[in-house]
Amino acid sequence: MKVCIVVEGCYPYVAGGVSSWIHGLIQSFPKVEFTLLTIISTRDQSGKFIYQMPENVAEVHELYLQDVDWNRKGWHRHRLNKREYTAMRSLVMNREVDWETLFRLFQKGGVSLDKLLMGEDFLHIVREYYDLQYSQLNFSDFLWTMRSVYLPLLFALKMELPRADLYHCVATGYAGVLGSMGKSLYGGKLLISEHGIYTREREEELLRAEWVKGAYKNIWIDQFRKMSTLAYERADLITSLYEHARELQVDLGCPAEKTMVTPNGVAVDHLQALPGKTEEDAGKFNIGAILRVTPIKDVKTMIQAFGFAKEREPRLKLWIMGPCDEDEAYAKECFEQVEALGLTDVVFTGRIDIRDYLGRMDVTILTSISEGQPLTILESYAAHVPVIATDVGNCSGLIYGEKDDFGPAGILTHIMNVEEIAQAMVDMARNEAMRLRMGESGYKRVMSAYRIEHMRATYRKIYGEFADSCGAGYEI
Repeated sequence: MKVCIVVEGCYPYVAGGVSSWIHGLIQSFPKVEFTLLTIISTRDQSGKFIYQMPENVAEVHELYLQDVDWNRKGWHRHRLNKREYTAMRSLVMNREVDWETLFRLFQKGGVSLDKLLMGEDFLHIVREYYDLQYSQLNFSDFLWTMRSVYLPLLFALKMELPRADLYHCVATGYAGVLGSMGKSLYGGKLLISEHGIYTREREEELLRAEWVKGAYKNIWIDQFRKMSTLAYERADLITSLYEHARELQVDLGCPAEKTMVTPNGVAVDHLQALPGKTEEDAGKFNIGAILRVTPIKDVKTMIQAFGFAKEREPRLKLWIMGPCDEDEAYAKECFEQVEALGLTDVVFTGRIDIRDYLGRMDVTILTSISEGQPLTILESYAAHVPVIATDVGNCSGLIYGEKDDFGPAGILTHIMNVEEIAQAMVDMARNEAMRLRMGESGYKRVMSAYRIEHMRATYRKIYGEFADSCGAGYEI
């Protein structure tokens, strides 16, 4: 069976939970031929892989969403026929979309996006939408915003897709659009595996964003919602990491009968007998944050909370372990915050092998403002290390358990609550018996339900059923 993995903004360019999951999945099925279709912003990222491609990845295709420049010379009209015009109008007006016509329009070649988006047909469609819903806005600004909204989507629709028996999209969004188009064009099956709920994540980002204001936030949110709706409608199976995420998918219009919960899994054996504390750790209580230094991880709140906690418990030492180059400006602000607060015992390690450090940690911490089902929590549990985590994604379920009675495996706090996070650090440091008990609860939990063997068995069954249904007949 030939599987095309479709990903957006992560593997193989960025380290982290989803990328690690994809890499592990591909390695888990060495007899399956994979093609990787990656969606990134610009050609500047092209080929800058931080993962070595497994041998069973036959091809890598890249889509650059910002690859089109406005051609300011020789603008000409590109006119749509009646059916194409109606399909484009339904897309812009948030009506029932004729995606098949749009797929054919942009796949047949010869469609100039700048000429289309600067042309008369698009102008008329946008003007109608403006008059109906947004006439209070400046039309020129509105028109240019609509061009910006639709350029990346239409550019994705022009991509020449690899043929596959199964399109496995690790998100909805642009990835889901490409997977849906691949299924339509080549008759393959479509599997969606959501680690976070794409529509909700984009909505949260837009509500916080400074680059888009007022009603334009709603326009972008609608755009991401309609792309996710397409993926949910066309997919043969949609997986999520935990039950509440599955419920959110259904609330967003995903047919419940297509949904399935497939928890994350970690290689527990890989995280046993780790090196323990060193002379450097003497007298220190080590708090480990295994993450990418980016705004969504809210490292600034973590640093501020650590400062308050260290005033009460001087033994504390914070290890921020992970790459600092994904958002260099934010990382610089974090470095400057540590300096401005006059904090000692804060270490930025950069990218590491967690096996070299995890055994030295007394507790790990995650202060994210958005998560799915964090692998870093499961990895901590595999090493008998409890966690402090904000109440996002499935963190509550991982800490307190959903289908077991092992007891709490850490402390849950509210997002951006500096005092709660600081107090959790202090409590962990001052109550060794509680901390050790939580570490053992986490270990029992991961052994019970979150081993990588469990995940492999689940996807072996899923892939096998898809192989049978499409007549591929290959050994999985």
